[in-house]
Amino acid sequence: QRVPRTGWVYRNVAKPESVSDHMYRMAMMALVTEDKSLNKDRCIRLALVHDMAECIVGDIAPADNISKQEKHRREEAAMQQLTQLLSEDLRKEIYELWEEYENQCTAEARFVKQLDHCEMILQAFEYEELENTPGRLQDFYDSTAGKFVHPGILQLVSLINTERNKKIAATAHPHS
Repeated sequence: QRVPRTGWVYRNVAKPESVSDHMYRMAMMALVTEDKSLNKDRCIRLALVHDMAECIVGDIAPADNISKQEKHRREEAAMQQLTQLLSEDLRKEIYELWEEYENQCTAEARFVKQLDHCEMILQAFEYEELENTPGRLQDFYDSTAGKFVHPGILQLVSLINTERNKKIAATAHPHS
């Protein structure tokens, strides 16, 4: 609950969301999906565990220049530490969910990965709104280019971009 999302900290966002805020909103987004081809409960569980290791290793951002292999190694050790007091069955379930997300080997894991990126740009949009700085967090949007394929997520991203572009245009032409 107290680990802030690194990307927002690096960009000097006031009161950045925590990793748990991020995972909770992703779980809520998974809860309201209407895609019947996905196992909704599995999506919710994937969303709730996908960044769990960050409470120990921190939110490692691309700007930290830590290799994917090293990041995975640290997070894997953290997942083992976090689940060590659980029963064997629970430990296995949580670890397998985390691995499924990491390996992107199921439709649910790929959907939740897209939710991860979508939640990030939704959060960026909210920060630009709160700080009245339309366009300031463009690099977060740029980092998601081409990553959305799920129709429901594409629709939400399109709505976010439409609203954001209106705000940017209004700032560029305040008297139009």
